[in-house]
Amino acid sequence: MSTPEAPTTKKTLHVEMIWDGSILIVRPAGPNIGQREAPIMSGDIDPHMKSLGKAVKFMVLDLSSVQFMSSMGIGTCINCRNGAAALGAKPILYGANKDLRALLAMMKIEKLFAVADSRESLNKLVGR
Repeated sequence: MSTPEAPTTKKTLHVEMIWDGSILIVRPAGPNIGQREAPIMSGDIDPHMKSLGKAVKFMVLDLSSVQFMSSMGIGTCINCRNGAAALGAKPILYGANKDLRALLAMMKIEKLFAVADSRESLNKLVGR
């Protein structure tokens, strides 16, 4: 299975996925990931990630546009992380606001990801 040439973007109503050859950036549209959006997002993300396969070395979950996340939204984050891990990719959490970070920390979800607080720390995590 061949992967697309870098960079490519796939955008749906609820999520944008940017592929650049080894890094898959998953950027939910926001501002909310709730009961309605979460399963739609998973339905968009899962097949795209699987189509890229082992070429994915890093999966960056960019939450910079998200203000609120329900339990189903958190489940989508875990699903993204598990999909990345199944491919051998390092899952990275990026761009979460203070309140969202507190929620993810309280539920111990952020421990499932490497966390990048800035563009500089994200670049270090992906080796750029």
